[in-house]
Amino acid sequence: MRNTSVLISGASIAGPTLAHWLHRYGFDVTVVERAPAPRPGGQAVDFKGATQLTVLARMGVLDDLRARRTGTTDTRFVDADGTELAFMSGDFTGGELEIRRGDLARVLYDHSAANCEYVFGDRITGLRADSDGVHIEFEKAPARVFDLVFGADGIHSGVRRLAFGPERDHVRHRGWYYCIAGDRPIDPDTPRTRETAYAYNTPGRLVIAGGPKSPQLYMFASPELDYPRDDTAAQKRIVIDRFTGMGWRVPEMLRELEAADTCYLDSISRVRMKKFTTGPVALVGDAAHGNTLAGFGTGLAVVGAYVLAGELAVAGGDHTVAFARYDEVMKRYLRTVDGANPGPFLAPKTALGIRFRNRFLSSRAFAWMVKYSDSAANDIDLRDYPENIGAR
Repeated sequence: MRNTSVLISGASIAGPTLAHWLHRYGFDVTVVERAPAPRPGGQAVDFKGATQLTVLARMGVLDDLRARRTGTTDTRFVDADGTELAFMSGDFTGGELEIRRGDLARVLYDHSAANCEYVFGDRITGLRADSDGVHIEFEKAPARVFDLVFGADGIHSGVRRLAFGPERDHVRHRGWYYCIAGDRPIDPDTPRTRETAYAYNTPGRLVIAGGPKSPQLYMFASPELDYPRDDTAAQKRIVIDRFTGMGWRVPEMLRELEAADTCYLDSISRVRMKKFTTGPVALVGDAAHGNTLAGFGTGLAVVGAYVLAGELAVAGGDHTVAFARYDEVMKRYLRTVDGANPGPFLAPKTALGIRFRNRFLSSRAFAWMVKYSDSAANDIDLRDYPENIGAR
């Protein structure tokens, strides 16, 4: 096996999944994550179709994830008086397995932490590849050299910026922002029941309240904003300024937001890459093909990590062979999934658009979509990588 020393940037979904598989195939794995610990909470994410569930089963995490799954949440769109205008079934918005992002990240971390080196509270600040390997500089730790480096650090990937060029060359802002705030812990002993969330629109703005998975969600149309992504107070101020003056329960929600421990604001954006690899560096998950809130990112991250590790193992660590195959497989998989922008549907910019959306949710066409959205379109035939390749 060649190129056995690897560094993964990011410990959310794709990173720990890739770490799990690479260790199984005989690689020495280090994971660096800028957060001080695995991130808790977050919005609900889901897995759809046989391909994604097969990968989870092969990892041995499927039962643990099912034990932590959330209940189904229906969404009722209301007017300022609370009168229901439209209904969106949770059977349409959720997949076969739905779980909070933080709970998923914790399970994946727990299944890889004993066999991989995790470095929290640090990040990559420099990257240079030559014949000796990939020279990495960290913000805090001493510099090190690795054979291969993987960016699993999200849609604003630092590895992508260092190895592929500026973010503006690869990330397209799609005209909306979203904010998730006020996470509440889910008691693992509480039965998973069907929940109801309530949504209220004015042109270009949406708020969703209720339900345990995302107690507060805000979405608003906007050109690109310049704000510090690590400044929670600044993010809260942007949301409060945008939603002050709305009716319904919004004034109460904004007071709760101001006191909330958690607040995450980001753009609805899409990553476009011709290739996910360059030299001894590869991207996986949202860093490679993120598409915010479109409903496929989590499953794509897990499948991509499985394919990337498996192709490296089959190629005996020869990244020139493995990376070409990884690019080919993932490009084919991406052609099967929807790249829709959720902004125009959830937060239409006009009153007419809101009325049209509400009528559509009550139509036979939407009922047909709920009935037949069985996730088959997400499935591709995956290579069944032998479990004993390079295994320890």
